[in-house]
Amino acid sequence: MAVKKTEIYSSLWAGCDELRGGMDASQYKDYVLTLLFLKYVSDKYAGDRDSIIFVPDGAAFENLVALKGNPEIGDKINKIIGQLAA
Repeated sequence: MAVKKTEIYSSLWAGCDELRGGMDASQYKDYVLTLLFLKYVSDKYAGDRDSIIFVPDGAAFENLVALKGNPEIGDKINKIIGQLAA
């Protein structure tokens, strides 16, 4: 059975609302866009040292996913993003 577009949108919004908590949506978008950029860069350029964007070891999106449940996740995410910005 095919999933309807409205069901996908509804599921995405529910997930965003859960992650956002009490944060204003205008502020939340900065975090989401950063994570989407990191996912895109990781998928496209990770492992390719000659690419236009270099993704250092330990700074791919998969490394963020592996941090789930870590009590220092915020600090570690900042460090991973900092590696890409360097």
